[in-house]
Amino acid sequence: MGEVARTFTASARRLGLVSAIGCVLLTSAYAATLVAGLRSLQAPHQPIGDPFFSMLEILIIALTPLMVALMGVAHAWAPIEAKVSSLLAVVFAGLLAGVTCSVHFVILTVGQHAASSGVAGMPLLFSFTWPSVAYALDILAWDVFFALAVLCAAPAFDGSRLARWIRALLVASGALALAGLSGVAAGDMRLRNIGIVGYVGVFPVAAGLMALLFHRATPRES
Repeated sequence: MGEVARTFTASARRLGLVSAIGCVLLTSAYAATLVAGLRSLQAPHQPIGDPFFSMLEILIIALTPLMVALMGVAHAWAPIEAKVSSLLAVVFAGLLAGVTCSVHFVILTVGQHAASSGVAGMPLLFSFTWPSVAYALDILAWDVFFALAVLCAAPAFDGSRLARWIRALLVASGALALAGLSGVAAGDMRLRNIGIVGYVGVFPVAAGLMALLFHRATPRES
């Protein structure tokens, strides 16, 4: 384990545990809030309203910095031959966080007021009804940047059976996220649910196993 993680320090281990467990908890909270919001709807095509909508926005803003941190720890964990790939994972995770946090912060603070202002064209900018600018940017963040981040992080995990499971789950979550782009191609946002399975369903399992892997690891001594 020490051979693989030659740059994996005690501080990286602590950050890895915090960020991985945080990703699991916040993603689970997001999934529970989403289910509660959907159950509150009177009609299937009705948008989720408050307080569930605002809770979802806040959870996403809180989650993505932890994902960036987790990719940073994956870079520290990676063997030398996977360092370039794991560095790209950090870059793509940063793009994911930058884009999606900007979108959801604007929606949370400005979007709802703009939507009720009656100004023409506001739904095209701020709504999460396809097509809209906010929706397109969020798809770019999750179905492209998230997918690239986890696919680039996957080569960092190899050797033990646990590491190989993490690698397989990261590849699966990235592939499912990319498949969510079929919703854009077909103009049917129901197909985006494929991508949601990747980052809300599969990725938290990978993050949980990463926490277990880091917990078992012996960090490099200073």
